Amino acid sequence: MAARKRKDADNSSSSNFTKRAKLSSFNYREWSASDVCKFLVSKGFKDVAQVFRRHDIVGSVLSDITEERLQTLGVEKMGRRLQLVHLFQELCSSGSCHLKVFNDPIHGHIELHPLCIRIIDTPQFQRLRDIKQLGACYLVFPGAAHNRFEHSIGVCYLAGQLAKRLQERQPELQISEVDILCVQIAGLCHDLGHGPFSHMFDQLFIPLVRPDAQWKHENASVEMFDYLIEDNELLEIFSDHGLTQTDITFIKEQIAGPLQGMNNKEEWPYKGRDKEKSFLYEIVANKRNGIDVDKWDYFARDCHNLGIRNNFDYRRFQQFARVIKVDDQFQICCREKEVGNLYDMFHTRNTLHRRAYQHKVNKIIESMIVEALVKADDHIKFPGKNGKYFKMSECIDDMQAYCQLTDYVLHRILQTTEPELEESRSLLMKVKCRKLYKCIGQTQPPTDVCLAQDDVSGFKEEIAAISHEIDTGGEHISPDRLVAHVVNLNYGMGHENPIDHVRFYSKDNPDQAMKVRKNEVSQMLPEKFAEQHLRVYSKDKDPRKLEVAILCFQEWCEKKGFTKPKAGNAIPELTPLKLTAEQREESVFPVERSDKSRGRLSF
Repeated sequence: MAARKRKDADNSSSSNFTKRAKLSSFNYREWSASDVCKFLVSKGFKDVAQVFRRHDIVGSVLSDITEERLQTLGVEKMGRRLQLVHLFQELCSSGSCHLKVFNDPIHGHIELHPLCIRIIDTPQFQRLRDIKQLGACYLVFPGAAHNRFEHSIGVCYLAGQLAKRLQERQPELQISEVDILCVQIAGLCHDLGHGPFSHMFDQLFIPLVRPDAQWKHENASVEMFDYLIEDNELLEIFSDHGLTQTDITFIKEQIAGPLQGMNNKEEWPYKGRDKEKSFLYEIVANKRNGIDVDKWDYFARDCHNLGIRNNFDYRRFQQFARVIKVDDQFQICCREKEVGNLYDMFHTRNTLHRRAYQHKVNKIIESMIVEALVKADDHIKFPGKNGKYFKMSECIDDMQAYCQLTDYVLHRILQTTEPELEESRSLLMKVKCRKLYKCIGQTQPPTDVCLAQDDVSGFKEEIAAISHEIDTGGEHISPDRLVAHVVNLNYGMGHENPIDHVRFYSKDNPDQAMKVRKNEVSQMLPEKFAEQHLRVYSKDKDPRKLEVAILCFQEWCEKKGFTKPKAGNAIPELTPLKLTAEQREESVFPVERSDKSRGRLSF
């Protein structure tokens, strides 16, 4: 009778625990060893519960339990071990029944973790709906209307897919469900810090208005992530889903690298995960060779919306991805037969830059928008913390103010009537009406010359000075009427071949990493992996001034040893002049022009 009562009590305790576990299953990481034992008893593993009690196993380590570790603990039967591993996996992903489905045009129907949904449903993340993924490209390519919002969701999905694939194929890596969730959140939040028109803000606007600010959008993403958690009181929600402060640090490190205050020269500068899980830092933003899910999504998404063919198949890469220890660190490697697929990936990147991101019309529209924003900077302000107002250039110092800064700032300028914003309004109306600055040509420097954007001021002065050196019929140009861009085209790592930083494995030896040299792949691959162009525009619309600018640019290129400029979109339409008797004679009996008469114009 007493034994039956004890058994009934045990069953009652297990039943009560099961009900409590259903209500708070996301708190399993806070379970004590006693709670873990009660959970196992409730699931019919009373014998295993005694083993776990002896080894004092608590809830925070359940996600790290593998079949090998269960065997070490003394669970002899393989079937029993597999049942336990499956049970713990279900426990750690116990929110799966609440997954939300998104119908994405690129990846199809995708499911996201409930914590990701909580992050998406915040003002800080919803702000990304109002930031164009490709900036001013939308004003050149009508289909490029997609935003950072959907790109971030796509990166979150792909990050989870790759991490899960590695977990399934290599259980010895001990990738936990929390690891996967952290990688997904990093993918989701990696672009929170983008400003209006994406890279236009951090690469063009901020360097002009705050040249001393060492600011990147990745740093702002980390700050915005902290602000998102604080403003929406999500810290407890993170804890409920099993994430600790160390996990939050891990998320931020995936976005921006080692955090400030840490010595980047340390052997292992990251604090979120140990060196044994170094490969996790290569999923969202791979600083080793640039092969990451961020690129996979924007290649597919941008190509789809731009109407450009995508030659890279990320699904094949996932199929052959494998983690191998290389130089004392674990890296994501690939089958050697996939090296051609990776060259296609970097070729796709180069194609997107040539045909879209660095398109001559796109870049001049960006320049005109930036010029308008610079002129409006002192007159457009946003409320931040403690009732203080911030200029656009100051919003990066206050996330509450920065949260309100989106592409909509252009509409705000256009809708104003203040005389201080007249110049900005005029520039933006020129963009709207397609009255753009004219490209007068594009050239390439000699192979031994490396251009920097800081050099363009000197270039413009030199080009303008030529109008005083040659006979231009009294027409001269001013440096401030010229716009010059240095266009960098490469495979993502400057002059280096990124494939040299990738490790491969063979079918016969999957645990041995190796390099694959370019000459082992094909004789038709590029010899160089980077080149530069100099592109010059004129703000003047007068055909005579345009012809002078074109001639001066051609003369400058010849003096500097640059290639002969390719024609831009500036085509002067001057009325042909009648030839003098001397000119008619020269046309019949041509003679070589002297240096002095070269470039002469007659108006």
